[in-house]
Amino acid sequence: VQLQACGGGLVQAGGSLRLSCAASGLTFSSSSMGWFRQAPGKEREFVSAINWSGDNTYYRDSVKGRFTISRDNAKNTVYLQMNSLKPEDTAVYSCAAGSSVAVVRGGVGYWGQGTQVTVSS
Repeated sequence: VQLQACGGGLVQAGGSLRLSCAASGLTFSSSSMGWFRQAPGKEREFVSAINWSGDNTYYRDSVKGRFTISRDNAKNTVYLQMNSLKPEDTAVYSCAAGSSVAVVRGGVGYWGQGTQVTVSS
């Protein structure tokens, strides 16, 4: 399984970024997907998840209303649209895949490399 994340970068507070994660080596259309992040000196934390169909989405409280997760099963890709970014959103963002949202949120599925997001104040 390969999960390739991209789309990170440097943005000013209040700006937006869209992360993408292309998946291969798994049955994407039946897999739940998610995003995690890890800031320097901190533990990795759950950001968002989406079920196989896209009907159910989940977010950590601090990003609700600002971040939107979505997926395109025809392209084997999951996205994370991040708006109204804050300096505290600065982290390496990684995508994850699993057989269910619970597996993804539990961090026991598949992992991909991360992409750096830096939000300046």
